[in-house]
Amino acid sequence: MGHLRRGVAAVLGLLLAATPAVSAPADPGPPARYANPVSARFADTFADPAVVRGDDGLWYAFGTSDPLREGERQTHRVPIARSADLADWTYVGDAFAAGQRPSWAAPGAMFWAPDVRRVGDRWVMYVTVTDTTVSGDTFDTAIGAATAPSPAGPWTFAAEPVVAPRPGGGGGYLWTIDPSLFIDVDGTTYLYYGSYYGGISVTELSPDGLRAVGTPRLVAIDNKFEGGYVLRHDGWYWLFASTANCCAGPATGYSVQVGRSRGPRGPFLDREGQRLDVSRAGGTPVLTQNGNRWIGTGHNAVLTDLSGQDWIVYHAIDRADPYLDEPFGVNERPMLLDRLDWVDGWPTVNAGAGPSDGSRPAPVTTGPIDDRFADAGLTGWRAVQGSWQVADGVLTGEGVLTSRTEIDGDVRAEADLRLTGAHGAGLRLGPVEVRVGDGRLTARDAGGMTTSAPLSAGLDLADRHNLAVEVRGRQLVAELTPDRLGDPLAVVTLALTGPAAGPLTLLADDGTAEFDNVSAAALYRPVRHPVAAPTVGPLLPGWSDEFDDGLDPAWRWVRRNPAATVADGALRWPVEATDLVGTGNTAGVLLRDAPTGDYVAETRVTLDLGEDTVRNYQQAGLVAYVDDDRFARLAQVAIWNTRQVEYGYELPFAGQPVYGGSIVGTPATTTWLRLAHHVDPVTGEHEFRAGSSRDAVRWTWGAVWTFPADTTPRIGLVAQGGAEPPVTAEFDYLRFYR
Repeated sequence: MGHLRRGVAAVLGLLLAATPAVSAPADPGPPARYANPVSARFADTFADPAVVRGDDGLWYAFGTSDPLREGERQTHRVPIARSADLADWTYVGDAFAAGQRPSWAAPGAMFWAPDVRRVGDRWVMYVTVTDTTVSGDTFDTAIGAATAPSPAGPWTFAAEPVVAPRPGGGGGYLWTIDPSLFIDVDGTTYLYYGSYYGGISVTELSPDGLRAVGTPRLVAIDNKFEGGYVLRHDGWYWLFASTANCCAGPATGYSVQVGRSRGPRGPFLDREGQRLDVSRAGGTPVLTQNGNRWIGTGHNAVLTDLSGQDWIVYHAIDRADPYLDEPFGVNERPMLLDRLDWVDGWPTVNAGAGPSDGSRPAPVTTGPIDDRFADAGLTGWRAVQGSWQVADGVLTGEGVLTSRTEIDGDVRAEADLRLTGAHGAGLRLGPVEVRVGDGRLTARDAGGMTTSAPLSAGLDLADRHNLAVEVRGRQLVAELTPDRLGDPLAVVTLALTGPAAGPLTLLADDGTAEFDNVSAAALYRPVRHPVAAPTVGPLLPGWSDEFDDGLDPAWRWVRRNPAATVADGALRWPVEATDLVGTGNTAGVLLRDAPTGDYVAETRVTLDLGEDTVRNYQQAGLVAYVDDDRFARLAQVAIWNTRQVEYGYELPFAGQPVYGGSIVGTPATTTWLRLAHHVDPVTGEHEFRAGSSRDAVRWTWGAVWTFPADTTPRIGLVAQGGAEPPVTAEFDYLRFYR
């Protein structure tokens, strides 16, 4: 992952002044805009990103920096960037100095995939340590932790690993990488970690967040998932996980899938009810490449802007510039940012459109009320009761302090607060109050309607927490979180008897409380409808074959397989001990010409691969084929103990074939497969989007692979990857639809 561009360091701050006697939200003028990659200003690559909002109201991003070449030491040891608006970022420095490491880390250890959270009164970074002193072997990975008073540091490693290296049953050590923290409503702290060798597990942590306790549980199967990230939304626990290879250069098909559960320990199920921790593992796509510049879109985190809109940060690869050290070497993976929508209750990026390329509306990072208390004045506020003062960047007071700016309409207000003697503290939006105190989060409107939720017994309100209140129409939702990262400690909802119009008021009862980063902004407008998925039009019978009467003369073989037969309305093809990947090119391929223009190719394939056992890499399915070194293969396949629908892709690059792939839906013994072809009107490229189904009714649509405009891809069938144990693929038809 290479060098950071070392721009001139800047001290970032916001001097905020409220406008008196203004009804808000006022017309803000043209919305701010941004373009991916958001890390372009300061870094060529910034993988596995995590973003938090600091106590100073600024945003901090943390990423992975790999060595430039194999065998070199890590160039940067968890680089940190800072932004006032989530669009323009400045490099701050590295979290760790060149010689800084925990005592149990090997001298050459690298630090990957940071996750940063507030735990109690400090910030904790969880990070992969690639090599330890436990075994003397390389890549005996472990999860380490470091603490700091602020996201900018200084960071100090904890004395012991949070999760120590774990010996693998198949040899070596399980991949104990990609940590992600979650704090539940009862105060229990969980850590998710793991990767393809070992799967994703969850374990409870000690209250200080520095030791694993309890019994780990597998929540996402090995050989399919890594990079877990959990948040709580709408009463569900959502596990985001990345799948496929992160780093295959121009053939990288990394993507993000999700499952949900009623508890933090799972089981997590996808939209079709398929579990993520079984051999035929489920996973509903959240983010996958769409045919534009970006491929390999994965390893995500989630944040919320001041309007309440969720955003996803992740890394991706520019398919035209995939390597730092060309023509091959380390994959260049900059940081991207895109809107995360909840459509029909499920998360999806840009309403299902996928990664953005070009100018887009930016996150909301300021509002009509927006005070970081960077100076000693209170010009935007009026003390109604008690005493209030600003010192050291925070507001401290007792009583009632009211904004001179009024708010109306749908709004989100929030504040960082801590009780420094007060019996309770909170926010009032016009006549509506939301307070923390007496062990509860309580909301009350002017008509006397009240609701509350308990806070965990161990919660210390003398530590800083974020209180956010959203009003949409006559519905109020309030939540208390440690760090605004989707792990609410309490949530309340209230149907209001009247509007929540008026000033924003800060409340502190019977003692002092501290307030910081107080804001009110127009509430985001949720996206209600997804981008349309591919659909089929009229059948094109002249291009299709039902296998009713032998093999249609339009078919052509590449390396004919004489064992393949057509009878009784099906093509039966014993799976070959051959492959197309690389330079071997031994596999048979059965091809026919495709229609011009946009079309959908579909087949139904039955392939009994069983479950759990290793049958690498028996598979059967569709292929879009130019030649042996340029194809996209959509097949249900055995990958070690799993059964997956893989959308593999090979292309010639710098004089040699490069292969990667993406993952689509969950296969059944009989699986329906589709390739939706579209010609890009600007570039002329052939775009093929993959879809799969277990019942021909509900379709899961995945990645897009592209072919150059000057090629003519044909469509065909394959059955390859291994002959033991013997198994025959049965194709019922190949149909083309307009």
